[in-house]
Amino acid sequence: MSSTPYYEHKIRVRYHECDRMGFLHHSVYAVFFEEARTEILRARGITYKEMEDEGIIMPVRSMKFLFKKAALYDDLLTIRVSILGEPKVRMVFKYEIYNENGDFLSDAETELFFVNKSTMRPMPLPGKFLNKMY
Repeated sequence: MSSTPYYEHKIRVRYHECDRMGFLHHSVYAVFFEEARTEILRARGITYKEMEDEGIIMPVRSMKFLFKKAALYDDLLTIRVSILGEPKVRMVFKYEIYNENGDFLSDAETELFFVNKSTMRPMPLPGKFLNKMY
């Protein structure tokens, strides 16, 4: 991970999240990343609920995944999530996943953008939230 400050989120792979091979199904990674990015914002004093209550939503624009090694049933995963660059109209999150042995499993990025819920138009992140990002 770069020198960008990161937040570590832990989650255990549950049985129903695995495929017939015993691997964490690829579709679940997006759910884990959403959970991790919610928690990095919460750690910085921002909640999605507060943003949505103020009329700001954050649709996903893109996701990139690279799988190096499979996560398995009952693995305790550590997701390191960081925010790349300065959020303006868009926000990029970087994720790295490690198992409890410290093996690197996957990395990913998601790009989200800020939208005014009333107009459904992109908008810059208000200073009230931007000031809490760092």
